[in-house]
Amino acid sequence: MSSHAATAPAALPSADSTASTASKALSIGVAGIVLTALGIFVSGAKTIAFSWLVGVTYWTAIAIGMLLLVMIHHIVDAGWSTVIRRQYEHGLSAFLWLAILFSPLVIASLFADKHDLIWPWMEPTHELHGGHTVAQDPLYLKKSGFLNLKAFVIGTFAFYGIWMWLSSRLRKASFSQDVDGDIKWTRMNRVTSAMGLPLTALSLTAAAIFWVKSLEYHWFSTMYGVWFFANCVRGALSVGIVIMLWLLQRGDYQGGVYNKNQLHCISTLAFAFTVFWAYVTFSQYFLIWNANVPEETFWYNLRELNHDGSTNQWWYIGLVILFGHFVVPFLLMLSYRFKTTPHIIRRIALWILAIILIDLCYNILPGMKDEHGDSLPFLSLRLLWVLTSVVGVGGVCAWAYLKSFPTTKLIPIRDPRIGECLTHHE
Repeated sequence: MSSHAATAPAALPSADSTASTASKALSIGVAGIVLTALGIFVSGAKTIAFSWLVGVTYWTAIAIGMLLLVMIHHIVDAGWSTVIRRQYEHGLSAFLWLAILFSPLVIASLFADKHDLIWPWMEPTHELHGGHTVAQDPLYLKKSGFLNLKAFVIGTFAFYGIWMWLSSRLRKASFSQDVDGDIKWTRMNRVTSAMGLPLTALSLTAAAIFWVKSLEYHWFSTMYGVWFFANCVRGALSVGIVIMLWLLQRGDYQGGVYNKNQLHCISTLAFAFTVFWAYVTFSQYFLIWNANVPEETFWYNLRELNHDGSTNQWWYIGLVILFGHFVVPFLLMLSYRFKTTPHIIRRIALWILAIILIDLCYNILPGMKDEHGDSLPFLSLRLLWVLTSVVGVGGVCAWAYLKSFPTTKLIPIRDPRIGECLTHHE
């Protein structure tokens, strides 16, 4: 075991150090959930359901990103990220609560008078723009083997089941190694990651299609799962940066646990995924624009023009995403100083998290349309319920992380790579 394991941070974190923060996080989460529920009486069930879908999907995406980063760490036998990995392992405890928080959408789809509260294909009598119904739609009939209520319910709980199972195995092995230092736990996590990465890739792709893409089930895109993957990892990296700097500010990362080189590495990875997101998003847009096939272009038309040809609000949101998701963070993170200066990279990470939320809104909220088939505007009372949903679900996720935080060592003190991580240099 490395001599670094005997430093002060190797001690078990005090439960008192996070208990108060955990209680505050849960209180904020409950308040956000209650406010969102009360919004039904103000804006109606459909608006609240769409807003809740944004909130749950946002935090689920970040949790999936954490799961992916933990497994990638193990599969490539990374050294520099060993300390950071422990905080992601705590974050994985949120999956159970995310599954519970997603369940109201499933219940509403199952037991509502009409099943099309959110997803139009769930209700055969749902009238499509043009007069015919879903049951009469040839395109839906071709996709009905996948897009049906039974498959949606089973799939949704299977997705969360897979993510919780993988998270449980990864957490158990990592935490157990702190106790006995047995190398078998490292091998177990590598095996889990080897089978978990393809399972997670397939499940996150299917989840993105079921939950988000199928809101416009006529649309075709082979890039959608990769787009969702990019946002998952970007969100997790940004949260990782925020957590690292929070622990540093609290004084937890002392005795050589934290160094600038680790911050530079995670920031550089965030920079790489900024470019990756831009590549995927541009490729999807360019291929659809170039082919100019109505079955594909309509998705973007809904987010640019009204039925009378006037520009709608979503056109400007698209520009915000273009510059906010890529141009701004790309230019800022070209700088070594910006990537390694705590208060600067924290602001960049928070900026990315905000733009990911806007990106999800761009993909989900235009599913609500007026009588002309135009997407309802972004700037309206609906935005309030999106924010209360994000705060509500986020508060519960933060509480789950903080409850897990004091249950094991601050860092994986007996991981074979811990010495390399603590002495990491560029």
